Amino acid sequence: MNHTHKLNITQVTLALVASIGFSASSLAADDKDFSGKIGVVNSERIFKESNMAKASQAKLQSDFSKREKDLRDDAQKIKSAAEKLDKEAAVMSDTDRVRKQRELADADRELQRKQREFTEDVNQRSFEERSKIAQKANQALKAVAEQRKLDLIVQEAAYVNPRIDVTDEVIKALNSSR
Repeated sequence: MNHTHKLNITQVTLALVASIGFSASSLAADDKDFSGKIGVVNSERIFKESNMAKASQAKLQSDFSKREKDLRDDAQKIKSAAEKLDKEAAVMSDTDRVRKQRELADADRELQRKQREFTEDVNQRSFEERSKIAQKANQALKAVAEQRKLDLIVQEAAYVNPRIDVTDEVIKALNSSR
């Protein structure tokens, strides 16, 4: 996973709780005697365990598996051609050997270009899918917060008492929505 993609996922994940967190923190700032109820959510679990996330992962796998296989096949063909060239180079004319080396180098560059495009496409689609999940999860999170009358939900923490962890409830709400 590249750094830019990881940064974008982090931004989407932070947006998951931002609206609730900001409104609750402004409420706390206005009330000097604030003693609100707090919940904690593990957004990575939502992105891994929710039905929407699992379906998204399966769809990505289905959509990109053929291209991935084609790239692996192309890489194997180039490797085989390089091995064949290594074995036959001693008996080839210089012109043929140089021509074959150039063909291999061109094929390798083309494969690397295709691999970069593939990685970019997978990352873009993964980001789009995670954004959809984050949007739905944010709605589910807000519903759980309202139902439990929570004033603040934080994302992950060094220590979480299971009593205030709302992740399972959010996943359940997300799974039941469509």
